[in-house]
Amino acid sequence: MAHSEQQTELVREILEILRRTAIHYGLWYAEAERQLGTADAHHAEMEAGDRLQAILLGRLSKILGMGVTEDGLPQGLVDLDVDTLQTLRDGMATNWLAADGVWFQAIENRISMHDAKRVNDTCWTKFSPYEALRIKSLLELPEFGGLPALQTALAHRIYARVNPWEIVEDREHSFVFRMKSCRVQTARTRKGLAEYPCKSGGMVEYRTFAHAIDPRIQTECVACPPDTHPEDWVCAWRFTVA
Repeated sequence: MAHSEQQTELVREILEILRRTAIHYGLWYAEAERQLGTADAHHAEMEAGDRLQAILLGRLSKILGMGVTEDGLPQGLVDLDVDTLQTLRDGMATNWLAADGVWFQAIENRISMHDAKRVNDTCWTKFSPYEALRIKSLLELPEFGGLPALQTALAHRIYARVNPWEIVEDREHSFVFRMKSCRVQTARTRKGLAEYPCKSGGMVEYRTFAHAIDPRIQTECVACPPDTHPEDWVCAWRFTVA
């Protein structure tokens, strides 16, 4: 089916508006956190995000004739079979990782890996606690839920849909979380490159995530590149609560 030049240009403009909206929304959260703190920014985003989602779905429903369920979900998505929905969910999770990767590569190519790592690690200080607080709110986890709450939250991270992982050495006051393989590291190995030294980012990522779930939890790196590690896992983190 042939498309007119006007149709093509309008589609490009729609995608551009979505892109700018995403950037503007993210800037709102970043600045709210800077000026008001993580807790207030999180609560504000909970309200703003819910309202924006309802507005967006309502508008799309009118324009595209797309139904919305009583729960406010897109009817067309809900009607899809479970296999398709799982594939879509995992695809969106992988797309999140791709978004992270293209930003890293853009800064690395334009400036240096050092600067890309610096920006990357700082981003994790913001995103990781946000994701933890979001999961905590959605699942109604207790304020001081300890290690059981952390295990539940780790299973609901976006990363949980991207890389295979496991929990081992599960004891009363500690457990070890292991990433069995990593898409980023696997891709580098396939290209004949050394593993990316992600330990500094991982320390920020896992420590701030666990702290947001329960500030009593302590995080220790068992091993993470550039550390040596066995072939059956890439990185491992021990979480302990007194």
